[in-house]
This record gives sequence, structure tokens and C-alpha cells, in this order.
Amino acid sequence: MSLATSPTPTGQPEPVADRKFVQLTQDLLFGDIWQRPELSPRERSLVTVAALVALYRLEQLPFHLQRARDNGVSTVQLGEVITHLAFYSGWPTAASALALLEQSAADQQPGPQPVAEQE
Repeated sequence: MSLATSPTPTGQPEPVADRKFVQLTQDLLFGDIWQRPELSPRERSLVTVAALVALYRLEQLPFHLQRARDNGVSTVQLGEVITHLAFYSGWPTAASALALLEQSAADQQPGPQPVAEQE
């Protein structure tokens, strides 16, 4: 049995074996759980980032750091969450997460801004 691929809505090939996982992620996780009104998207992002840091799940962290910023959490606040977690989840988990936060913050920085002319 081969892992043939099929196109996704984004045009990226998707291994057939992952179809159900992708569907559950899109429909259940992001389409239902993230939409529930009991927690705001900002609160869900804080919880998710904290869980990923504490469990040392670095592969998913960059996506959720950006999602947290999109949901209103500042880079400074994310740094504070990660620093706080160092005392609960361990220094190495926080150090690795802070490095990813720094990299993702650098990646989102706009290019040089023109200097305003003095009147």
C-alpha cells in the first residue's frame, strides 16, 4: 500500500493516510473547539502556547506563537508567559521556546521604514 497523495484546498499534496487527521484538525479542533464561547481566542492561544512549551512540543510552537499574536497576545506577553513557565516546566523548555519566539518575532518585523521628512 503506498502513501499516494491528493490535493488539498491549498493545493499542497496531502498523504492519503493523513486525510482523517487533517479533517479532524480543521473541522473539530479549529472549527469547533477553538470557536466555543467559554474562552476567547486570546485565552485559548495562551493556554495552547503554555501547553506546547510545558510539553516541549517545539514543532507546533511557531504556528501557535503567530496565532497568539493574531489573537491579541503581544510578543512581550508571550515572553512573560514562557519565562513564568520556566519555573514550572523547566529551564530548557523555556529557553528553547524563547529562542523560537525571538526568531518568529524577527521574522514578522517589517522592513526599514522611511525617515519622515522634517517640515
